[in-house]
Amino acid sequence: MAAFATIAPREDAPPPPRALIVEPLALQAHEVPPPLQYVREEQFQRGDTLAGFLSRLGIDETAIGRLARAPALRALRPGVAVRADVLADGTPKSLSFLTGRDTLVRIVPEGERFRALEEQAPLETRVLMKASVIRSSLFAATDAVGIPDGIAMQLADVFGGDIDFYRDLRKGDRFTVVYEIYDLGGRPVRAGRLLAAEFVSQGRHLRAVHFGSSYYAPDGRNLRKAFLRAPLEFSRVSSGFGMRRHPIHSGWRAHKGIDYAAPIGARVRAVGDGVVDYAGIKSGYGNVVILRHNGQYSTLYAHLSRIAVRRGARVAQNDTIGLVGQTGWATGPHLHYEFRIAGQARNPLAVALPSGLPVPAQSLAAFRAQAEPLVARLDLLANANVALLD
Repeated sequence: MAAFATIAPREDAPPPPRALIVEPLALQAHEVPPPLQYVREEQFQRGDTLAGFLSRLGIDETAIGRLARAPALRALRPGVAVRADVLADGTPKSLSFLTGRDTLVRIVPEGERFRALEEQAPLETRVLMKASVIRSSLFAATDAVGIPDGIAMQLADVFGGDIDFYRDLRKGDRFTVVYEIYDLGGRPVRAGRLLAAEFVSQGRHLRAVHFGSSYYAPDGRNLRKAFLRAPLEFSRVSSGFGMRRHPIHSGWRAHKGIDYAAPIGARVRAVGDGVVDYAGIKSGYGNVVILRHNGQYSTLYAHLSRIAVRRGARVAQNDTIGLVGQTGWATGPHLHYEFRIAGQARNPLAVALPSGLPVPAQSLAAFRAQAEPLVARLDLLANANVALLD
């Protein structure tokens, strides 16, 4: 006995597959003509020969010999970026580069020779904001996020009266900067001014805004102390203030200053505005400079390898007054620094430093108008999460 059944096809069943037809298409080949002219930019490196450098720019050998005789090119220094506009056959149409004082030099062909033209570089100003965290040193932290060294130096100078950037920095300290950068043709060429900054160090929150020729807290207090805390940008204390065993004469004696270990030739700066009271040799001090400041203050800088000022000259805070050395009674290269009030030596790392004058009352409205948008930028980055750098 058998049973049979039939199943009607579903109405929604998919249609049978269609055959895929592939037809080759003839594509018209279009040849791209080579460029008639191109632009190349290279940086003149230490050890470069002028001929080798010009060859790297793609310039033809016959033109290199004539270009190499151009006085402007013979004065190239390592680090200078040169832009070359060159024809396809290697013939140079122009070479241009930036020199000091924002001068743009253009070298163009003139008959069988090349002529140098100078003009004011059309620089454009941009404002950048960046933040970083201290892992080892200030410069390591600024390098990690691409902050120029010139801005790092301004940052250290602004807060130098409150922070010793060698002794006071701790891992995890953080900072924010708002600064200018100057561009030429869309390429950054140098840093400008530090416009605003915040530094958070060991729980202290310090803020600075540029106004006029100085830096102020957002409330108008002058952040520049009348004196910097240290006469060297970055160094370490090798001998502190107070009683110590003398390294040459033995026995315990009062050490009336601070010794900073530093290499011979390191720049020594004036810690405050003043007049050179003495510049010369003075017994165990060796080459020494003594500055007289406003009021009862004076400072002394000893064991210098070179003195850069003369007696009676006026100096400003941060001016170079000499170079670190090992003259006089010194067992190694270092700077001996003394801070005196009414002729009495005081510990420069502990004494309270007088502040500069605040924003004048008649300038407060202009200061607030300039400070408010800069403080808003600092707030913006302060509220953002700062990425911790490994």
